[in-house]
Amino acid sequence: MNACWQIFFRLSRPAPPPITPNGASLPGTRTRPPRHLADLDPAERRAAAAELGGPPFRGDQLARHYFARLTDDPDEMTDLPAASRAKLAAALLPRLLTAEHEQSCDRGLTRKTLWRTFDGAYVESVLMRYPGRVTMCVSSQAGCGMACPFCATGQAGLTRNLSAAEIVAQVVAGARALARGEIPGGAGRVSNVVFMGMGEPLANYPQVITALRRLTEPVPDGLGISQRSVTVSTVGLVPAIRRLTAERPGVTLAVSLHAPDDELRDELVPVNRRWRVAEVLGAAWAYAGATGRRVSIEYAMIGDVNDQPWRAGALARLLAGRLAHVNLIPLNPTPGSRWTASTPAATRDFVAILEAGRIPVTVRDTRGREIDGACGQLAARKLPNEDGGLVTLAPPVPVPRETSA
Repeated sequence: MNACWQIFFRLSRPAPPPITPNGASLPGTRTRPPRHLADLDPAERRAAAAELGGPPFRGDQLARHYFARLTDDPDEMTDLPAASRAKLAAALLPRLLTAEHEQSCDRGLTRKTLWRTFDGAYVESVLMRYPGRVTMCVSSQAGCGMACPFCATGQAGLTRNLSAAEIVAQVVAGARALARGEIPGGAGRVSNVVFMGMGEPLANYPQVITALRRLTEPVPDGLGISQRSVTVSTVGLVPAIRRLTAERPGVTLAVSLHAPDDELRDELVPVNRRWRVAEVLGAAWAYAGATGRRVSIEYAMIGDVNDQPWRAGALARLLAGRLAHVNLIPLNPTPGSRWTASTPAATRDFVAILEAGRIPVTVRDTRGREIDGACGQLAARKLPNEDGGLVTLAPPVPVPRETSA
């Protein structure tokens, strides 16, 4: 599960596209988004500027506008020749995401944005302001192919991967809103990024790695966010975790575990049928050993499903002596789902058992629940179709437990 989401789909008149469970045509195409400055490293930006007929340093100037001044408006780029501003911006700063809808809660400190991509797919991001920090929860895919039955996005299915620039654009938009004072609390900056929005980040590995570089490279090459303040979540794609370990990006790895035993995890996280709990955690411990970074174990508390005391004890034994921290996530039920959240008493007992085993544990703050922006909820329920009506995604359908013949 990576996150937060439940996605909207636009009807498309041409017949061929794939079909969602409620019969609506999927948006999105298999074509690549337009090339964007954030897809390119500094050398590639200079080369692209030269290809456009200008001096290579124009690429550096565009980077300063985008990553330092947080603008892609050519009219604000007064250090560029007036005759070439529009051409450069159109070629290297195309508009990738358009805000279709915004919702706020927590007195305006939490803001969820529904974005439409260039090809009509929809993704969401959430900005959360806390005392002393601002966290952006970003999407790495439109939809998700992992099919976790308690996650709205997983039930919607995968539309396509996002480009690195589409991922970065979500953070830039949040940084721009903060810099302009649009979020209560005065001007500020994005300090933390979590890849826990729509999609499985490690299933979009090349683009996520490029986005990580853009987010953490010093301004003006990137946004200058500390690697230690970036978290990448995964359901447990073991080959990709090993690849990440080899690259040692210095970010925090979060494993969406949700069950300590293979029998239950096969149901809650279907990819477990390919990579078992022991193999997933083995790859995570290798990452911790290579980077020195504590692994975050994400565990959605689902009433009478995975919150039994014996499972807390089993989880404690799995994590004993490891560089790990458990995040217990109160389940955020989605419409039509049979899953419910654990009771406060069950959660307290679960925490007590982990603490008795000397396992660091916290219960996550459920920001954004009122606007379907909390973990497991993100996605759109309704989108306007071409006839002015609304397309509604069918309710999530639980994945049945496999039975032997």
